[in-house]
Amino acid sequence: MSIERHNRRAFLKAGSTVLALPLLDSLCDAKAAEANPKRMLFIGGGFGFTIDTFFPTEAGRFADIGLTPGMAPLERHRDDITMVSNLTNLGATNPHGGSTSYLTGANVNNTPGKKFHNSISLDQVVARQIGQATRFPSLTLSAEGGPSTDGHGQGLSLAWSDQGHPIPGILNPVDLYGRLFGQAKESPEEREFRLAQKRSILDGVTSDFNSAKRKLSRNDQDKLEDYFQSVRQIEQNISREVNWAQTPKPKAPVREPGEGLDGLQALKTMHSLIVAAFQTDSTRVITYRQPVGSVLQGHGINLNPHSLSHYGLDPKRREASEAKDQLFMGLLASLIDQFKSKHDLNGQHLFESSLISYGSNIRSGHGLRGCPSIYTGGATANLKKGEHIILPEEDTPLANYWLTLMNAAGISLDRFSHSTGKLRELFA
Repeated sequence: MSIERHNRRAFLKAGSTVLALPLLDSLCDAKAAEANPKRMLFIGGGFGFTIDTFFPTEAGRFADIGLTPGMAPLERHRDDITMVSNLTNLGATNPHGGSTSYLTGANVNNTPGKKFHNSISLDQVVARQIGQATRFPSLTLSAEGGPSTDGHGQGLSLAWSDQGHPIPGILNPVDLYGRLFGQAKESPEEREFRLAQKRSILDGVTSDFNSAKRKLSRNDQDKLEDYFQSVRQIEQNISREVNWAQTPKPKAPVREPGEGLDGLQALKTMHSLIVAAFQTDSTRVITYRQPVGSVLQGHGINLNPHSLSHYGLDPKRREASEAKDQLFMGLLASLIDQFKSKHDLNGQHLFESSLISYGSNIRSGHGLRGCPSIYTGGATANLKKGEHIILPEEDTPLANYWLTLMNAAGISLDRFSHSTGKLRELFA
């Protein structure tokens, strides 16, 4: 539910009064009454894949053409997955940045007067439509790791705000479990005092902002406005915390993770918690910027991932690159297993109500053209499944892919980023 449309500041300043309000129909989002809500998971890899052994070269149903060695771990799900070829993220320019503009399509270095400027990411657009009835409109997950270990590029996650600011991701399973299922240890009075302090600070910042803005140049006003967007986001977060304060968090359907998990164990645990978040309808939109280097180490592959991605004619690095492909496709297959075996609060299989997207800006090495794009799940029932689709034109905008998936999943979206239209080749 949302109180944004009902004089947000008046509710915030009401103190304990708002905490005692009953659930009012006029404050509820219409989406809350949906019997079968849609859910979306966007997974981003950093580096690309091994060209000769991962990417199919023929179009057709996987049952007929078979899966490549790199995709072989997905065999048990071959009738439910689709790979789309000839997609290029037209905004991507960094060959070491697999996800900086993956969900935005922005050319981050091409805004006059700014060294770096991104735009809103797809997950945030979607969350405005399907995420407002849940405790978390969206969840942003990430992992620690730099360009040489994970290859994701700039940013803190796959997610970017409407002003193009990076949204920090939750970095480990312990913190994610606490966010989803940890029960507050503070009393209602302590919580109200804490929120009142935050509101007081924000009110002071707002007053200072309005006073300072009148004295600044236009350029400095724009810079200050960018900063103030972060303050507004904090306000919105306080709004939601107040709004959900009287609603207990759900009982966890999974065991609480321990500290000190290695990269591979942590990724597997994050996958289980993603499923748990959807099971309990804590959120309906999740992005996950997956780790690479720590996962490889947990699997016994100790080569530097950046070096490994430039496998060339080195047999050792090529073998490791192929093993990496199979490892991550095996992890994706296990995640799909979980979606197929779990039910949501309405008793529906999670897989049937979900869209799972997996990809990266990078194809292989430094290649940005023809990026890997895989989707699965029942939320896009009118799209083709179990196929490799080769689009007729090379460098088809990746934004067209996003627009097609979103429309097929029921998201009202006329265009996104640099999109030029839907991909008719994907429809069944």
